[in-house]
Amino acid sequence: MTTSDEALARAAAGGDAQAFSALISRHYDRIFRLSFRLTGARAEAEDLCQDICAALPAKLSAYRSEARFTTWLYRVTVNASHDRRRRAATHARAADGWGEMEIARRAEAAEAAQALDWLTAAMRDLPEELRDTVALVLDDVT
Repeated sequence: MTTSDEALARAAAGGDAQAFSALISRHYDRIFRLSFRLTGARAEAEDLCQDICAALPAKLSAYRSEARFTTWLYRVTVNASHDRRRRAATHARAADGWGEMEIARRAEAAEAAQALDWLTAAMRDLPEELRDTVALVLDDVT
């Protein structure tokens, strides 16, 4: 006789490794198929499945048998997919912010280099004695 998913889930929530293994063996393909439909990419679906399987032991304590185990597992999978998508969007926004900071930093550096080029060219046109004085003043060594 086959043990029900609900009974396996209760046992796995209590720490039964064999029950957890049986649940994963029984439902991994479903988790993967749904993950693939949600992500559209095999590698992302595999990563999502791995994340779900790693988090499932802790999540099983929240399973209340109010719905079938597969319904609950689908919800866990969909939520994990949404969380992953939100994290990716957050990382992308953060990366964009760093990109803007880098663009601003480069613009400031280019402006400073341009000012230095102008100063160097202007100092070349000065008489030698005056050039030394200007260099000392600019370096605060007066």
